[in-house]
Amino acid sequence: MRDADFCASACTVTRTMGVLGGKWKLIIISYLTQRRRFGQLAQRLSLISRKVLTEQLRELEEDGIVRREAFAELPPRVEYSLTEYGEALLPIIDQLSAWHSASPVVAAGVQAGEAPSHCLG
Repeated sequence: MRDADFCASACTVTRTMGVLGGKWKLIIISYLTQRRRFGQLAQRLSLISRKVLTEQLRELEEDGIVRREAFAELPPRVEYSLTEYGEALLPIIDQLSAWHSASPVVAAGVQAGEAPSHCLG
């Protein structure tokens, strides 16, 4: 691979990780297969603090992956959903999950009945 090709590839990966990197973003995206209120997200993703969840949702919104819709009612209601751009990530996340599940280390753990401690359910 030429240096220019490598640099272009590395830059693309770096930009992608800038958008999707972080401990929680892919988990949040994978849970937004339908519209969710913030409280639903916070309850389901209980390992994420409300502050971090808010920050991650804002970043995903800024990057065009998540749509935030605020309703003018009392009490206030805010719903989050994936944009078309965000929905395009779902099959990619599924492929990443399948790739990881095929790992010999993961397969050995599954056979032994172990569940990773970071799984959210």
